[in-house]
Amino acid sequence: MKPLPRAFLARSTLEVARALVGARLVRRAPGGTLVGRIVETEAYLGTGDPASHARTRAARSEIMWGVPETAYVYLSCGVHFCLNVMAEREGVAGAVLVRAVEPESGNAQMRAWRQSPAVAAIRLAAGPGRLTRAFGIDLSCSGWDLARAGDLFIAAGRQGASAARRIGIRHAAEAPCRFLDSDSPSLSRRP
Repeated sequence: MKPLPRAFLARSTLEVARALVGARLVRRAPGGTLVGRIVETEAYLGTGDPASHARTRAARSEIMWGVPETAYVYLSCGVHFCLNVMAEREGVAGAVLVRAVEPESGNAQMRAWRQSPAVAAIRLAAGPGRLTRAFGIDLSCSGWDLARAGDLFIAAGRQGASAARRIGIRHAAEAPCRFLDSDSPSLSRRP
């Protein structure tokens, strides 16, 4: 599997959020390679979006103005990590939260990282916190280049997504910025 070209993500955040549904998240680990099909994303549109970390420019959000296809990982509510993919062109803030992945390979390693030996494979990465635990993603992954074949990257896959309202936020939740494969059993929450 080869990473998607940087140009794939150097476009509008909404386009990227929709196009990532069906792509594959690939994580190379000592125990093997983990692969999952992205089935749910959410777009955060930069300075004009009250739900975006880019609404105010600060040290935490500075990465959002960086190079497209860079990983932005943050700790949510002091509990779990969230993986975002930078979109737009350098100098314009925009991020896509990867909300859920449908596992394709590496389930044993995902279970080990999740510390959940009994969880059904289809639910291993169903939600942003579950996804980062299953794929061994933490703050050390923030800033990684997802456009090169390193330890974490995004590869091509079949596309197709429907839009829905964002979930899990207080501000601008009504925006149709959530994209999903509505047939997937790995969604964080049904629309």
